[in-house]
Amino acid sequence: MLTERLEFAPERDAEIFSAVPAAPAVFLLRGDDAQAEPYVSKTANLRRRLQRLLGPVDERTKKLNLRERVRWIEYTPTGSDFESGFILYKVLRSTFPKTYSHRLRFRFAPLVKLHLENQYPRASITTRLGRLNGRNLYYGPFPSRTAAEKFMNDSLDFFKMRRCVDDLHPDPKFPGCIYSEMKMCLAPCFKGCTDQEYSAEVNRVQAYFDSGGDSLAREFSAQRDAASANLAFEDAAAIHVRLEKLKPAVSQLSEIVRRLDRLSALIIQPCQLTESVTFLRVDQGAVSGPAVFCIQTGEHTKSQSMESRVQQVLDSLPPAKSGSALETMEHLALLKRWYYRGRRIGEIFLADDRGVLPMRRIVRGIGRVLRGEGPEPAAQTSIGITELLS
Repeated sequence: MLTERLEFAPERDAEIFSAVPAAPAVFLLRGDDAQAEPYVSKTANLRRRLQRLLGPVDERTKKLNLRERVRWIEYTPTGSDFESGFILYKVLRSTFPKTYSHRLRFRFAPLVKLHLENQYPRASITTRLGRLNGRNLYYGPFPSRTAAEKFMNDSLDFFKMRRCVDDLHPDPKFPGCIYSEMKMCLAPCFKGCTDQEYSAEVNRVQAYFDSGGDSLAREFSAQRDAASANLAFEDAAAIHVRLEKLKPAVSQLSEIVRRLDRLSALIIQPCQLTESVTFLRVDQGAVSGPAVFCIQTGEHTKSQSMESRVQQVLDSLPPAKSGSALETMEHLALLKRWYYRGRRIGEIFLADDRGVLPMRRIVRGIGRVLRGEGPEPAAQTSIGITELLS
Protein backbone atom coordinates (compact mmCIF):
# COMPACT_ATOMS: atom_id res chain seq x y z
CA MET A 1 0.00 0.00 0.00
CA LEU A 2 2.88 2.36 0.90
CA THR A 3 5.47 2.08 -1.83
CA GLU A 4 8.73 3.24 -0.17
CA ARG A 5 10.48 1.93 2.95
CA LEU A 6 13.60 3.24 4.76
CA GLU A 7 15.36 2.10 7.91
CA PHE A 8 15.86 4.96 10.34
CA ALA A 9 18.94 5.33 12.53
CA PRO A 10 19.44 8.52 14.60
CA GLU A 11 23.14 8.68 13.79
CA ARG A 12 22.33 8.80 10.04
CA ASP A 13 19.39 11.18 10.24
CA ALA A 14 20.80 13.80 7.85
CA GLU A 15 21.39 11.17 5.16
CA ILE A 16 17.89 9.72 5.63
CA PHE A 17 16.18 13.13 5.59
CA SER A 18 17.91 14.03 2.33
CA ALA A 19 16.69 10.74 0.79
CA VAL A 20 12.99 11.53 1.25
CA PRO A 21 11.22 14.08 -0.99
CA ALA A 22 10.26 17.55 0.20
CA ALA A 23 6.81 16.94 -1.26
CA PRO A 24 3.32 15.75 -0.24
CA ALA A 25 3.09 12.17 1.01
CA VAL A 26 1.29 9.70 3.24
CA PHE A 27 3.67 8.09 5.73
CA LEU A 28 3.86 5.55 8.53
CA LEU A 29 6.48 5.41 11.30
CA ARG A 30 7.06 2.02 12.92
CA GLY A 31 9.28 0.84 15.78
CA ASP A 32 10.97 -2.50 16.43
CA ASP A 33 8.17 -3.61 18.74
CA ALA A 34 5.53 -5.28 16.56
CA GLN A 35 2.93 -4.69 19.27
CA ALA A 36 3.56 -0.95 19.41
CA GLU A 37 1.13 1.34 17.64
CA PRO A 38 2.58 2.97 14.49
CA TYR A 39 2.26 6.66 13.68
CA VAL A 40 0.29 7.35 10.48
CA SER A 41 -0.37 10.70 8.87
CA LYS A 42 -0.23 12.76 5.68
CA THR A 43 1.81 15.88 5.05
CA ALA A 44 2.42 18.57 2.46
CA ASN A 45 6.21 18.28 2.95
CA LEU A 46 7.49 14.87 4.01
CA ARG A 47 11.10 15.91 4.65
CA ARG A 48 10.15 18.83 6.87
CA ARG A 49 7.63 16.70 8.79
CA LEU A 50 10.17 13.92 9.44
CA GLN A 51 12.78 16.42 10.55
CA ARG A 52 10.32 17.72 13.12
CA LEU A 53 9.29 14.24 14.34
CA LEU A 54 12.68 12.51 14.14
CA GLY A 55 15.20 15.33 14.45
CA PRO A 56 17.37 16.05 17.51
CA VAL A 57 15.33 16.73 20.63
CA ASP A 58 15.15 20.24 22.01
CA GLU A 59 14.84 19.93 25.78
CA ARG A 60 12.67 23.04 26.02
CA THR A 61 10.06 21.95 23.47
CA LYS A 62 6.86 20.05 24.15
CA LYS A 63 6.39 18.94 20.54
CA LEU A 64 6.02 15.24 19.78
CA ASN A 65 9.37 13.59 19.03
CA LEU A 66 9.76 9.93 18.03
CA ARG A 67 13.50 9.88 17.36
CA GLU A 68 14.31 7.09 19.81
CA ARG A 69 11.25 4.97 19.00
CA VAL A 70 11.12 4.74 15.21
CA ARG A 71 13.01 2.11 13.23
CA TRP A 72 11.18 2.12 9.89
CA ILE A 73 9.79 4.87 7.68
CA GLU A 74 7.18 3.88 5.06
CA TYR A 75 5.69 6.40 2.68
CA THR A 76 4.02 7.04 -0.67
CA PRO A 77 4.48 10.38 -2.48
CA THR A 78 1.20 11.95 -3.62
CA GLY A 79 0.23 14.70 -6.02
CA SER A 80 -3.00 16.05 -4.52
CA ASP A 81 -4.95 16.33 -1.29
CA PHE A 82 -7.66 13.96 -2.56
CA GLU A 83 -5.10 11.28 -3.39
CA SER A 84 -3.44 11.79 0.00
CA GLY A 85 -6.78 11.52 1.78
CA PHE A 86 -7.77 8.34 -0.04
CA ILE A 87 -4.40 6.61 0.56
CA LEU A 88 -4.45 7.72 4.20
CA TYR A 89 -7.93 6.20 4.54
CA LYS A 90 -6.72 2.87 3.12
CA VAL A 91 -3.63 2.80 5.37
CA LEU A 92 -5.60 3.68 8.51
CA ARG A 93 -8.32 1.14 7.66
CA SER A 94 -5.69 -1.57 7.33
CA THR A 95 -3.60 -0.51 10.34
CA PHE A 96 -6.38 0.41 12.78
CA PRO A 97 -9.43 -1.64 11.71
CA LYS A 98 -11.35 -0.85 14.91
CA THR A 99 -10.62 2.86 15.34
CA TYR A 100 -9.89 4.25 11.87
CA SER A 101 -13.34 5.83 11.46
CA HIS A 102 -12.89 7.90 14.64
CA ARG A 103 -9.48 9.06 13.44
CA LEU A 104 -10.90 10.20 10.09
CA ARG A 105 -14.10 11.73 11.52
CA PHE A 106 -16.31 10.80 8.60
CA ARG A 107 -19.36 12.88 7.77
CA PHE A 108 -21.40 10.52 5.65
CA ALA A 109 -23.03 11.85 2.50
CA PRO A 110 -26.80 12.50 2.58
CA LEU A 111 -28.76 10.37 0.09
CA VAL A 112 -32.31 10.16 -1.15
CA LYS A 113 -33.58 6.65 -0.43
CA LEU A 114 -36.44 5.10 -2.37
CA HIS A 115 -37.94 2.39 -0.14
CA LEU A 116 -38.91 -0.15 -2.78
CA GLU A 117 -38.86 -3.02 -0.29
CA ASN A 118 -41.86 -1.48 1.45
CA GLN A 119 -45.27 -2.65 0.25
CA TYR A 120 -46.17 1.00 -0.35
CA PRO A 121 -42.86 2.64 -1.32
CA ARG A 122 -41.89 6.12 -0.17
CA ALA A 123 -38.80 8.34 -0.23
CA SER A 124 -36.67 9.59 2.64
CA ILE A 125 -33.27 11.13 3.42
CA THR A 126 -30.56 8.95 4.93
CA THR A 127 -26.83 8.79 5.50
CA ARG A 128 -26.86 5.01 5.91
CA LEU A 129 -26.81 2.43 3.14
CA GLY A 130 -28.72 -0.80 3.53
CA ARG A 131 -27.96 -4.04 1.76
CA LEU A 132 -26.06 -3.43 -1.45
CA ASN A 133 -28.03 -6.17 -3.21
CA GLY A 134 -31.42 -5.07 -1.84
CA ARG A 135 -34.31 -3.55 -3.81
CA ASN A 136 -34.07 -0.10 -2.22
CA LEU A 137 -32.45 2.57 -4.39
CA TYR A 138 -30.17 5.41 -3.28
CA TYR A 139 -29.44 8.73 -5.01
CA GLY A 140 -26.59 11.09 -4.18
CA PRO A 141 -24.26 12.25 -2.82
CA PHE A 142 -25.76 15.61 -1.82
CA PRO A 143 -23.68 18.36 -0.18
CA SER A 144 -25.89 18.50 2.93
CA ARG A 145 -29.02 17.03 4.44
CA THR A 146 -30.81 20.34 3.86
CA ALA A 147 -30.02 20.23 0.14
CA ALA A 148 -31.19 16.62 -0.12
CA GLU A 149 -34.46 17.34 1.71
CA LYS A 150 -35.20 20.40 -0.43
CA PHE A 151 -34.62 18.51 -3.67
CA MET A 152 -36.74 15.55 -2.54
CA ASN A 153 -39.65 17.67 -1.26
CA ASP A 154 -39.64 19.99 -4.28
CA SER A 155 -39.60 16.97 -6.58
CA LEU A 156 -42.33 15.02 -4.81
CA ASP A 157 -44.67 18.00 -5.22
CA PHE A 158 -45.02 16.88 -8.86
CA PHE A 159 -46.17 13.39 -7.85
CA LYS A 160 -48.78 11.72 -5.65
CA MET A 161 -46.56 9.25 -3.84
CA ARG A 162 -47.10 9.17 -0.08
CA ARG A 163 -45.00 11.32 2.29
CA CYS A 164 -45.88 9.53 5.56
CA VAL A 165 -43.29 7.29 7.20
CA ASP A 166 -45.53 4.61 8.75
CA ASP A 167 -45.94 1.07 7.51
CA LEU A 168 -49.41 1.18 6.05
CA HIS A 169 -52.28 -1.17 6.79
CA PRO A 170 -54.96 0.21 4.44
CA ASP A 171 -58.31 0.80 6.10
CA PRO A 172 -61.25 2.57 4.34
CA LYS A 173 -62.20 4.08 7.74
CA PHE A 174 -58.84 5.85 8.08
CA PRO A 175 -59.35 9.64 7.69
CA GLY A 176 -56.17 10.24 5.70
CA CYS A 177 -53.82 13.21 6.03
CA ILE A 178 -53.36 16.74 4.73
CA TYR A 179 -51.71 15.49 1.52
CA SER A 180 -54.69 13.35 0.60
CA GLU A 181 -57.01 16.28 1.41
CA MET A 182 -54.97 18.48 -0.98
CA LYS A 183 -55.05 15.78 -3.68
CA MET A 184 -51.24 15.47 -3.46
CA CYS A 185 -51.30 11.77 -2.51
CA LEU A 186 -53.13 8.79 -3.93
CA ALA A 187 -53.98 7.86 -0.33
CA PRO A 188 -53.22 4.13 -0.22
CA CYS A 189 -53.75 4.40 3.55
CA PHE A 190 -57.55 4.31 3.09
CA LYS A 191 -57.64 2.56 -0.29
CA GLY A 192 -57.97 5.79 -2.22
CA CYS A 193 -56.32 3.98 -5.13
CA THR A 194 -55.61 0.45 -6.25
CA ASP A 195 -52.22 -1.13 -5.63
CA GLN A 196 -51.58 -1.07 -9.39
CA GLU A 197 -52.24 2.69 -9.56
CA TYR A 198 -49.90 3.34 -6.66
CA SER A 199 -47.21 1.13 -8.19
CA ALA A 200 -47.47 3.06 -11.46
CA GLU A 201 -46.96 6.35 -9.59
CA VAL A 202 -43.91 4.94 -7.80
CA ASN A 203 -42.48 3.90 -11.18
CA ARG A 204 -42.89 7.50 -12.39
CA VAL A 205 -41.00 8.74 -9.31
CA GLN A 206 -38.21 6.22 -9.87
CA ALA A 207 -37.93 7.22 -13.54
CA TYR A 208 -37.71 10.86 -12.43
CA PHE A 209 -34.88 10.18 -9.98
CA ASP A 210 -33.09 7.87 -12.42
CA SER A 211 -33.10 10.47 -15.20
CA GLY A 212 -32.44 13.54 -13.09
CA GLY A 213 -35.90 14.93 -13.90
CA ASP A 214 -35.68 14.40 -17.65
CA SER A 215 -38.47 11.78 -17.75
CA LEU A 216 -41.02 14.15 -16.20
CA ALA A 217 -39.93 17.03 -18.43
CA ARG A 218 -40.55 14.91 -21.50
CA GLU A 219 -43.89 13.75 -20.11
CA PHE A 220 -45.02 17.36 -19.55
CA SER A 221 -43.74 18.37 -22.98
CA ALA A 222 -45.69 15.58 -24.69
CA GLN A 223 -48.86 16.59 -22.79
CA ARG A 224 -48.37 20.24 -23.70
CA ASP A 225 -47.86 19.44 -27.40
CA ALA A 226 -50.92 17.17 -27.43
CA ALA A 227 -53.05 19.89 -25.83
CA SER A 228 -51.84 22.44 -28.37
CA ALA A 229 -52.60 20.07 -31.24
CA ASN A 230 -56.15 19.69 -29.90
CA LEU A 231 -56.49 23.48 -29.66
CA ALA A 232 -56.77 23.27 -25.84
CA PHE A 233 -54.52 26.27 -25.40
CA GLU A 234 -55.46 26.98 -21.79
CA ASP A 235 -54.52 23.42 -20.83
CA ALA A 236 -51.28 23.72 -22.79
CA ALA A 237 -50.42 26.96 -20.98
CA ALA A 238 -51.09 25.35 -17.59
CA ILE A 239 -48.86 22.40 -18.45
CA HIS A 240 -46.13 24.78 -19.63
CA VAL A 241 -46.28 26.54 -16.25
CA ARG A 242 -45.70 23.18 -14.53
CA LEU A 243 -42.78 22.53 -16.87
CA GLU A 244 -41.24 25.87 -15.94
CA LYS A 245 -41.71 25.10 -12.23
CA LEU A 246 -39.88 21.81 -12.73
CA LYS A 247 -36.69 23.47 -13.93
CA PRO A 248 -35.64 25.09 -10.58
CA ALA A 249 -36.36 21.82 -8.77
CA VAL A 250 -34.06 19.86 -11.07
CA SER A 251 -31.42 22.61 -11.23
CA GLN A 252 -30.63 21.89 -7.57
CA LEU A 253 -28.91 18.67 -8.66
CA SER A 254 -25.14 18.67 -8.95
CA GLU A 255 -23.65 16.67 -11.81
CA ILE A 256 -22.39 14.00 -9.43
CA VAL A 257 -25.83 13.20 -7.98
CA ARG A 258 -26.76 9.86 -9.54
CA ARG A 259 -28.35 6.57 -8.64
CA LEU A 260 -25.55 4.94 -6.66
CA ASP A 261 -25.50 1.67 -8.57
CA ARG A 262 -24.96 3.79 -11.72
CA LEU A 263 -22.43 6.23 -10.25
CA SER A 264 -19.33 5.53 -12.36
CA ALA A 265 -16.64 8.10 -13.05
CA LEU A 266 -12.98 8.86 -13.59
CA ILE A 267 -11.22 11.32 -11.29
CA ILE A 268 -8.09 13.01 -12.64
CA GLN A 269 -5.65 14.45 -10.11
CA PRO A 270 -2.21 16.10 -10.32
CA CYS A 271 0.69 13.65 -10.00
CA GLN A 272 3.99 13.87 -8.13
CA LEU A 273 5.77 12.74 -11.32
CA THR A 274 6.49 15.20 -14.11
CA GLU A 275 4.41 15.06 -17.29
CA SER A 276 1.93 12.74 -15.55
CA VAL A 277 -1.51 12.75 -13.94
CA THR A 278 -3.16 10.37 -11.50
CA PHE A 279 -6.34 8.39 -12.22
CA LEU A 280 -8.83 7.21 -9.60
CA ARG A 281 -11.84 5.18 -10.67
CA VAL A 282 -15.35 5.31 -9.21
CA ASP A 283 -17.72 2.35 -9.61
CA GLN A 284 -21.12 2.32 -7.89
CA GLY A 285 -19.86 4.96 -5.48
CA ALA A 286 -16.69 3.06 -4.49
CA VAL A 287 -13.23 4.45 -5.34
CA SER A 288 -10.20 2.49 -6.57
CA GLY A 289 -6.67 3.49 -7.53
CA PRO A 290 -4.54 5.48 -7.82
CA ALA A 291 -2.92 4.77 -11.20
CA VAL A 292 -0.37 6.99 -12.94
CA PHE A 293 -0.94 8.11 -16.53
CA CYS A 294 2.22 9.43 -18.19
CA ILE A 295 1.96 11.95 -21.04
CA GLN A 296 4.57 10.28 -23.22
CA THR A 297 5.90 12.02 -26.29
CA GLY A 298 8.21 9.29 -27.49
CA GLU A 299 8.26 7.90 -31.01
CA HIS A 300 6.49 4.70 -29.94
CA THR A 301 3.35 6.60 -28.89
CA LYS A 302 2.68 8.27 -32.24
CA SER A 303 0.85 5.24 -33.61
CA GLN A 304 -1.50 5.11 -30.59
CA SER A 305 -4.19 7.68 -29.82
CA MET A 306 -4.47 9.33 -26.43
CA GLU A 307 -7.95 7.84 -25.98
CA SER A 308 -6.65 4.30 -26.44
CA ARG A 309 -3.80 4.91 -24.00
CA VAL A 310 -6.24 6.25 -21.42
CA GLN A 311 -8.43 3.18 -21.93
CA GLN A 312 -5.42 0.88 -21.43
CA VAL A 313 -4.68 2.46 -18.04
CA LEU A 314 -8.35 2.21 -17.05
CA ASP A 315 -8.43 -1.46 -18.07
CA SER A 316 -5.39 -2.10 -15.87
CA LEU A 317 -7.20 -0.45 -12.95
CA PRO A 318 -9.79 -2.99 -11.76
CA PRO A 319 -13.29 -1.74 -10.89
CA ALA A 320 -13.68 -0.69 -7.29
CA LYS A 321 -15.37 -3.34 -5.18
CA SER A 322 -16.49 -2.27 -1.73
CA GLY A 323 -16.73 -5.11 0.71
CA SER A 324 -19.70 -3.70 2.60
CA ALA A 325 -22.25 -0.92 2.68
CA LEU A 326 -20.14 0.82 5.36
CA GLU A 327 -17.10 0.89 3.07
CA THR A 328 -19.18 2.41 0.26
CA MET A 329 -20.46 5.08 2.67
CA GLU A 330 -16.86 5.89 3.62
CA HIS A 331 -15.82 6.22 -0.02
CA LEU A 332 -18.82 8.48 -0.69
CA ALA A 333 -17.85 10.63 2.31
CA LEU A 334 -14.37 11.13 0.86
CA LEU A 335 -15.82 11.82 -2.59
CA LYS A 336 -18.37 14.33 -1.22
CA ARG A 337 -15.72 16.16 0.83
CA TRP A 338 -13.60 16.68 -2.30
CA TYR A 339 -16.34 17.35 -4.85
CA TYR A 340 -18.22 20.02 -2.89
CA ARG A 341 -15.09 21.84 -1.75
CA GLY A 342 -15.05 25.55 -2.62
CA ARG A 343 -11.89 25.26 -4.72
CA ARG A 344 -11.62 21.74 -6.09
CA ILE A 345 -8.26 20.45 -7.38
CA GLY A 346 -8.54 18.02 -10.29
CA GLU A 347 -11.52 16.99 -12.39
CA ILE A 348 -14.19 14.29 -12.48
CA PHE A 349 -15.84 12.80 -15.57
CA LEU A 350 -19.02 10.79 -15.08
CA ALA A 351 -20.09 7.88 -17.25
CA ASP A 352 -23.39 7.98 -19.13
CA ASP A 353 -26.36 5.66 -18.53
CA ARG A 354 -24.55 2.89 -20.44
CA GLY A 355 -21.42 3.23 -18.29
CA VAL A 356 -19.38 4.83 -21.10
CA LEU A 357 -16.88 7.53 -20.14
CA PRO A 358 -16.52 10.71 -22.27
CA MET A 359 -13.04 10.01 -23.65
CA ARG A 360 -12.62 13.23 -25.64
CA ARG A 361 -13.52 15.35 -22.62
CA ILE A 362 -11.16 13.26 -20.50
CA VAL A 363 -8.25 13.92 -22.86
CA ARG A 364 -8.89 17.67 -22.68
CA GLY A 365 -9.22 17.39 -18.89
CA ILE A 366 -5.83 15.68 -18.63
CA GLY A 367 -4.27 18.68 -20.34
CA ARG A 368 -5.98 21.12 -17.97
CA VAL A 369 -4.92 19.19 -14.85
CA LEU A 370 -1.36 18.93 -16.17
CA ARG A 371 -1.24 22.70 -16.72
CA GLY A 372 -2.87 23.42 -13.35
CA GLU A 373 -5.95 25.02 -14.89
CA GLY A 374 -9.44 24.97 -13.43
CA PRO A 375 -12.05 22.39 -14.48
CA GLU A 376 -14.43 22.89 -17.36
CA PRO A 377 -17.87 24.36 -16.52
CA ALA A 378 -20.24 21.81 -14.95
CA ALA A 379 -22.40 19.95 -17.44
CA GLN A 380 -26.14 20.66 -17.47
CA THR A 381 -27.81 18.15 -15.17
CA SER A 382 -30.77 17.55 -17.44
CA ILE A 383 -30.24 18.48 -21.05
CA GLY A 384 -33.79 17.51 -21.86
CA ILE A 385 -35.32 20.23 -19.68
CA THR A 386 -33.18 22.93 -21.25
CA GLU A 387 -34.15 21.79 -24.72
CA LEU A 388 -37.84 21.57 -23.89
CA LEU A 389 -38.00 25.04 -22.35
CA SER A 390 -36.05 26.72 -25.16
